[in-house]
Amino acid sequence: MIKSMTGYGQSTVQFDDYRINIELKTVNNRYLDTSIKVYKRYSFVEEIVREIVSSKISRGKLDVSIQFDNIKKDESVVTLNEEIAIEYYNAVKKMSEVLGIEDDITVSKMTSFPDIFTIEKKEQDKEKITNDVKEVLISAIDDLTNSRIREGERLKVFFEESLSYMASIVDSIEKLSENTVNDYRERIKEKVEEYLGDFKADEARLLQEVCIFSDKVNITEEIVRFRSHLAEFRSLLSSDIPVGRKLDFIIQELNRETNTMGSKCNDFEVSKLVVEMKSEIEKIREQTQNIE
Repeated sequence: MIKSMTGYGQSTVQFDDYRINIELKTVNNRYLDTSIKVYKRYSFVEEIVREIVSSKISRGKLDVSIQFDNIKKDESVVTLNEEIAIEYYNAVKKMSEVLGIEDDITVSKMTSFPDIFTIEKKEQDKEKITNDVKEVLISAIDDLTNSRIREGERLKVFFEESLSYMASIVDSIEKLSENTVNDYRERIKEKVEEYLGDFKADEARLLQEVCIFSDKVNITEEIVRFRSHLAEFRSLLSSDIPVGRKLDFIIQELNRETNTMGSKCNDFEVSKLVVEMKSEIEKIREQTQNIE
């Protein structure tokens, strides 16, 4: 099944220490272009996010938004600097003795001395955070994929209708082209007879001219190739792998064959059908730009 490059996916999971919400938005692009928005303190998850994304998405401009909510306040670890505390205590005792001042030192007073305690923030568990982000990201990508598949199915219906219409146009071109040679033969015969009057036209020479013209306007090969391209395009619509670039190439070939048919068949009705065909090819080309 084909996938559109346009889609939206979202997933939210509540963990013990926080809630992670991830939103994914994609639009069409020639290659994969991933932009990640995440708090600076969690920027270490960007590498794994890019790895997972590139393994599941091949084309498109992807915006990834990672939010952490309901985050618990950072836990701090307070450590007593025993050696410094002892140095302070001994210094205060000595000061009391030297100055003859009563020693009224207490623990609560000592806590105001600098460097008695060391306060350190508890380090983030980066491995746990990374694994949690992976879980939410994979869920969001699944949601995004479903969105892109739904849009792809809608486009598939459009493509199939358009392919059928182009097949009917090429059928009409084929029928008209079959009459072109006969019409030319009758026209040239009438002109020769008009010019020669009572003289009989050289049938062999006339046949030679018609054959030369027939070779110039014969579009059998172009029609065969055109139908082959239509069949290949249709088969790719059921493929499980990205086919956007292949479809782009087929459209170029369809346009090439159409131009050749138009230049070979010097017929007003065929020319009108060629214009209609090119218009339909352009409609398909525009929609193909959105296929992964």
